[in-house]
Amino acid sequence: MGLAQCLAAAFLLLLLPGLSTGQRVVTVQKGPLYRVTGSHVTLWCKVSGYQGPAEQNFQWSIYLPSAPEREVQIVSTVDPSFPYAIYAQRVRSRGIYVERVQGDAVLLHITDLQDRDAGEYECHTPSTDERYFGSYSAKTNLLVIADTLSASMAPQVLTRAEGDAVELTCEVSKSTAQHTHLSVGWYRLQGAGESHAEEVLTLSKDFVLRPGPSYAQRFLAGDVRLNKVGNTTYKLSIGGVELSDQGQLYCEAAEWIQDPDETWKDISRKQTERTLLMVTSQGRDLSVDIAAAETSLSEGDTLHLNCMVGAQKSSSRHFQVLWLLNGVEVARFDPHGVLIWEDEYEERAKLRQLQAFKQSNVVYVLIIYEVGLKDNGTYHCSVSEVKTPGDVHSIQTNTSSGIQVNVKPIGLGLHVTLRSRMATVRYGQSFELVCQVSANYTFEEVPVSVGWLFQPIPPTGHYHKLVWVLPNGTVAWGAAQQHFQGKAQLTKAATSFRLRIHSAVAANEGTYQCEVEVWRRNALTLGQPAATARSNAVGIKVVLPESKLQVSTKESSLEIAGGADTAIECRIMFAQNNSQFTVTWYLLPPPPADATPLKIVRADYSSILEYGAEFSSPTQKSRFLSQRVSSDVFWLRILSANPRDQGRYYCVVEEWLWLVDSWHKLGEGASGRTTLEFKLPERELHLEKTNRSISAREGEEVTLHCLLQGTRPPAARLSATWFREEDSGHTRSLLTLHRDGAIEYPQESLAGRLHLRRPTASDFSLTMHGVKKSDAGVYHCQVQEWQQQSEGEDWALQALARSEYTQLTTIPPESTAFSKICSSPPLLNFILYLPLVLILLLALAGFCWYFKFRKSKKGNVTGDQLMELQGAGEVKKI
Repeated sequence: MGLAQCLAAAFLLLLLPGLSTGQRVVTVQKGPLYRVTGSHVTLWCKVSGYQGPAEQNFQWSIYLPSAPEREVQIVSTVDPSFPYAIYAQRVRSRGIYVERVQGDAVLLHITDLQDRDAGEYECHTPSTDERYFGSYSAKTNLLVIADTLSASMAPQVLTRAEGDAVELTCEVSKSTAQHTHLSVGWYRLQGAGESHAEEVLTLSKDFVLRPGPSYAQRFLAGDVRLNKVGNTTYKLSIGGVELSDQGQLYCEAAEWIQDPDETWKDISRKQTERTLLMVTSQGRDLSVDIAAAETSLSEGDTLHLNCMVGAQKSSSRHFQVLWLLNGVEVARFDPHGVLIWEDEYEERAKLRQLQAFKQSNVVYVLIIYEVGLKDNGTYHCSVSEVKTPGDVHSIQTNTSSGIQVNVKPIGLGLHVTLRSRMATVRYGQSFELVCQVSANYTFEEVPVSVGWLFQPIPPTGHYHKLVWVLPNGTVAWGAAQQHFQGKAQLTKAATSFRLRIHSAVAANEGTYQCEVEVWRRNALTLGQPAATARSNAVGIKVVLPESKLQVSTKESSLEIAGGADTAIECRIMFAQNNSQFTVTWYLLPPPPADATPLKIVRADYSSILEYGAEFSSPTQKSRFLSQRVSSDVFWLRILSANPRDQGRYYCVVEEWLWLVDSWHKLGEGASGRTTLEFKLPERELHLEKTNRSISAREGEEVTLHCLLQGTRPPAARLSATWFREEDSGHTRSLLTLHRDGAIEYPQESLAGRLHLRRPTASDFSLTMHGVKKSDAGVYHCQVQEWQQQSEGEDWALQALARSEYTQLTTIPPESTAFSKICSSPPLLNFILYLPLVLILLLALAGFCWYFKFRKSKKGNVTGDQLMELQGAGEVKKI
């Protein structure tokens, strides 16, 4: 090999490791996988070699055998709208969901596998890499087969004495076409309500017998065995039973298949019916007696029962005592002496209708006040001895003989009791109220109506009629029905009436009562009821889901250069499943203007944005962007940052959840502060550094000076902003001259009054027209120098400077004769109306003079005529 070839090979060897780093690889569970219908199936998927956030997103799809080329989307960790309609309902109901094992690994859950779920599954991871490199999805095949496993055992009740032998057989079969193994095991439950089963003996899938911890010694001694008899029969043999063997025994079979990754998976499990094994003790010194002060009672009398335990050294022994009525438990005292009522009797005990107490370690008392017909029957007292109070296994058990109690009815004897199994329900959960009625007759013989009453929280003073069921079956709803009708279910049994409320909401919280009315059997019309009884009150509390929201409170800081873009992170550490989030971003400006945080933008769960007053201009909206990066990470992106953006940023996250009929806010949390600091340039600008105090008369014009000193590079551009200090301490920008010459007014109302006139390139003085009284305050300017490194590149901030403060004081306008007149309404009215009054007076004087003149002229003419007549008469007389 030549020298050139050796060098080329060495270069390739050095280069190949670099190529492999950072390559995304998606891995999915190896198939084909065989699973049975109805089972809970999981498929794992993980990604490695990725770039970006530690928590990656996953999307699952299927290619059905009927259309192997068409992708059908199932579920996504980031997009709720990802599922196709065929899977949307199952995803919403959590029939199909994704469990995140860690940031880059998930499990796909299918809780109830169906035949139509067979196909080729694809796990895809959306890219967060700087460049597309590697595999972003992987596929596996899932085959759905029939569940053919069966296990059966005839239920029975066996009573054995200590030391006797017992044998139980279990039939197990399968007809799966694939190669599978079986495991068969026996388990024991201590009591009827016990949920944890104890393993007795199991034949594993590898044909190995494995005893449970409590049976290991007896298995090694050969006292506990499991044998296969024939092809399908498995027999459990216990040579000598002990008191600890008492309980319910059952058989469980599991079918196992080996997956392509060579691991074994149980694809089906079946349990048989149970056999009750009772073991009686031999030679124990425990006796139990029961006695009653009176066994024949009338309705309303008091029943007093005593249970007496006979045992040697009883003071140092531990007993559990059960009161039984007709074989059904009424109450019990545990070995610590704690009283526990059964649900049916707990409400009566709260109403002081029942009482039970431990008189001594060997005497136990049960008292029923005002007995009713339901208290008829045979009473027993059962006592079990344990080694220690915390021991769940009894040493011995003995039950007293039965005592028959008869209760005679008196009159109608109508009694009504209301109870509920739960007093507190979750929002959206259903609850049921049972109205139990007792009387000395059956309800098939007489007309009966039942009404349900409701009082909301807070109380309104009286109960509202919710719904009434009349004797003929008619249902009448009351005024309080709007939150109940359509959600309430009414049922009737022999002596009880039930009201079931589905999907409880907050309006269903309150106090309930039931009222029963009975009419005489032969009444032609209902009229007045013969008897009416109202139950006790039962309170129901509807609890809204609690917020589990946790927001990262980590403090951090960022330092950026002028004109650069940056992002502030808000991370949700934990929250409810299916929660939606509203994120509000705030800014705490640097001192001294940090009294009140400034709201930047609020992005609600519907992605609707609402900007704060300080950030509502188009320029600010384009620079401050709220962005959801992943399911639990939000960013506030700040574009072209400048020194005005300095301060402490944080987010407030609100957690919202859709609850039955509306969105509900569960809670909120605030993040830690992220301090944004501006990396100041090395070069400085020089502004005139003289504090000024100037006065201006209201209504006139004033100029605030901002003069740049020194020289600057010829290719540089300048921007300037004028600020005014508010009384609250905040600094509000009034006007900004951008480097391209555009002027921005954050407040549109100032555009006509403020002007930036530049008689020279270094003069950024602000002229204010029509000075108002509210313009008084402290002003300053800030000048920034920008330079473009080369053609086509972004402009970068090279230097900045801030002027000293200018105190503007406003002076009221001068008072003139005209202003005095205008400022005095009486004087103004006098001057306006005086000419009118004078004109009217002159007109009236003119009219008077005119009529006087006419009258005097008429008098002169009459006198002349009279003289002429007199003169004529004298002539005639002569």
